Amino acid sequence: MLITPAFAQSTTGGGGGDILGTVMLFLPLIAIWYFLIIRPQQQQAKKHREMLDNLRRGDNVVTSGGLIGKITKVIDDTEFQIEIADGVRVRVARGSVAQIQSKTEPVQDK
Repeated sequence: MLITPAFAQSTTGGGGGDILGTVMLFLPLIAIWYFLIIRPQQQQAKKHREMLDNLRRGDNVVTSGGLIGKITKVIDDTEFQIEIADGVRVRVARGSVAQIQSKTEPVQDK
C-alpha cells in the first residue's frame, strides 16, 4: 500500500469550516448576479407594463411582429384595434406592442 491510513486522514475535525467558506464564496456571486441580471430585467419589465397601461386611441405603435399602425379602438383590457393602412384594421393583443412611436395628448377637461 502506498499511503498509510494515518496520512490519508485530514487533521481538521468534521469539515464544518469548508461549508462556511463555500457559502461566503457564493454570497458575493449571488449579489453580483442579482444586480447585473435580475434587477435590470425587472425594471425593464416594469417600464413595459407601464407603457402598455398608458396606451390610448390615436397612439402610433409598433407590434412585436413588426406591424406599424395607429390605435383606432380599445376593445378591452387585453386587446385593441390598429389601422395599418387606409381602411385596413387589425385586432392586436395589448402585450404584443413593442414600442410607441408617437403619443397623443390626453383630452383636457374644461
